[in-house]
Amino acid sequence: MVDVHSQAIRSKNMRAIRNQDTAIEQRIALILKDRGFSYRVQDKALPGRPDFVLPQERAIIFVHGCFWHRHHCYLFKMPATRTEFWNGKINSNVERDRRYIGQLQQSGWKVLIVWECALRGKLRLEDEALIERLEEWLLAATHSGEIDHQGLRHYRFE
Repeated sequence: MVDVHSQAIRSKNMRAIRNQDTAIEQRIALILKDRGFSYRVQDKALPGRPDFVLPQERAIIFVHGCFWHRHHCYLFKMPATRTEFWNGKINSNVERDRRYIGQLQQSGWKVLIVWECALRGKLRLEDEALIERLEEWLLAATHSGEIDHQGLRHYRFE
């Protein structure tokens, strides 16, 4: 399959993709603010520059795009062109995520990944369900976990 854009246009389009303060991050920020949680964003002092740091709860929240971090859901589809390039790029993102999460856990933080599919798409969680899962994890969980379109799962990232 041939790319419908020239290399210059494709490059311009890829540069336009934001890596912070995205729509899905803004949605989580609004929920945290509305529920009275105190947080910092993009803390450069911590491994992986987490999207949200909640010091009182000793919690870290990453908001991951399903494509960029290879979530096994209906939103992830490997591109048909330059597959080797994309596979390498996405694999390096996943490996880097694993390393940063391990470092954060070793430092005593609990880590939550909120996947894009929980926030947008045909199977996204309803607002109230998302809010309940987020509060449940922040206030009660002692382990790390993830929220996706299927809900909340607690586990220890390895």
